[in-house]
Amino acid sequence: MAAPYDFDTVVDRRGTWCVQWDGVADRFGVDGLLPFTISDMDFATAPEVLAALRARLEHRVFGYTTWRQDDFRSAIAHWYATRYGTGIDTGQLVYGPSVLNQLSQLLRMWTAQGDGVVVHTPTYDGFRKAITGLGRELRGVPVGDRDALERELSRADAKVLVLCSPHNPTGRVWTAAELTRMAELSERYGVAVISDEIHADFVHEGHVHVPWPRVAEAGCWAVVTSASKAFNFPALTGSYGLIGDPGDRAEYLRRMETGEGLASPAVLSLTAHIAAYREGGAWLDAVRAYVAGNLAYVAERLGEALPELGWAPPQAGYLAWIDLRAAGVEDDEALQRVLVEREKVAIMGGAVYGAPGFVRLNVGCPRAKVVRGVEALVRAVEAVR
Repeated sequence: MAAPYDFDTVVDRRGTWCVQWDGVADRFGVDGLLPFTISDMDFATAPEVLAALRARLEHRVFGYTTWRQDDFRSAIAHWYATRYGTGIDTGQLVYGPSVLNQLSQLLRMWTAQGDGVVVHTPTYDGFRKAITGLGRELRGVPVGDRDALERELSRADAKVLVLCSPHNPTGRVWTAAELTRMAELSERYGVAVISDEIHADFVHEGHVHVPWPRVAEAGCWAVVTSASKAFNFPALTGSYGLIGDPGDRAEYLRRMETGEGLASPAVLSLTAHIAAYREGGAWLDAVRAYVAGNLAYVAERLGEALPELGWAPPQAGYLAWIDLRAAGVEDDEALQRVLVEREKVAIMGGAVYGAPGFVRLNVGCPRAKVVRGVEALVRAVEAVR
C-alpha cells in the first residue's frame, strides 16, 4: 500500500518569491545556495488544507471577513482538547497578522521605553529585533538557569518574560514543573508573560507540550501562536492568541482594530487554520515522524564524522541546533565562508542567536536535501577545525 503522504518528492520553490530560496542572497550575499535557513519547510501543506483552500477559492468573492465566528474558535478549542488535553476559554481568543506582530503589540501595552524584557538564551532573532527595536532592554537568561531567571525577573524594571515554548533555536520542551515555576516567579515579581507556542505542534515522541493556560492561574499573561508553522502556510499570514485578563484583551483588540487598522483578517488564513485543526492531524503526525527520521539521520552522520560533538536530536521542531565548539569551531565567520564559498550551502550561524560556535540547520525538507546539507557541514567543519 502506498504511503498516504509523500515527503520525499522535491517541490521546486525557486521563482516563487520564497525567502528561503529566492531571498538567500539578502542574508548570505550570494545567489544559488542550497538553503537550510528560515524556519519554514519545503513540504506542500496538508492535502486537507489545500482542499479547503480550493473550495474557498471557488466561492470567488473575497470581501472583508471576521475571525469572531464559531467555526474558527471551535476549531482551536477542538485542537487544544484533542492534542493537549486542555480546555480553553474561547472568549479569551484574539487574532493577529503574525506572532511577532502580536508580540510587538503586547510589548507596547505592557512595557515602556527602557524597560527590561527577559528572554532565554540563545534567543530567536525575531525576539531580539522586536524587543530592541521598540527600545526595550533585552535581558538574557541561559536556558535551564533557574537562579539567573529569578534574578532577572526580580529586577524592579523587569516587566515581561518572553517565553518560547518549545524553545527556538534549541528545541527544548519545557516541563510542567519548569513552567509552573516560571508562572510562580512571574506572578511574585509582577512580570507579565508572553508565551510564543508556535512550535508546540512539532513536539517529538517522549515529550509533552504544556500550554501556558494550564499553569497560569493568575497574573498577567498571553499566548501567541499559529497553525502556520506546523502546517507550513506562513505566507497566508495569520496568528491567534489567548489573553487572560479581560481588560488587557479589550485593550489589545482596541489597538489592533483601531490604531493598527487590522479588524479584518485574511480569509484564506482562517480557512487554512480551521481545516488544519479539524482535519489535518494525520498529516501532521506523518510529517513529524518524517522529520524525526531526518533528525535521526543527522545524529547518526555527526556521530560517525564528529563523535566529539555528542549531538542528539532536539525535543521539538525541525531545526537541528548543533554545538560545534567541541570540534574546534569558534569562529562563525570562517565556517560561514567555507559553507558559502566552497560548499554552496546556506546554514544559519549561531551568532545570529547570540551563540557563536553553533549552527541551526533546517531539516524540514526531503531526506536527500538533508544528506547534502549534513555532508557539506561535515566537510566545512573539517576544513576550519
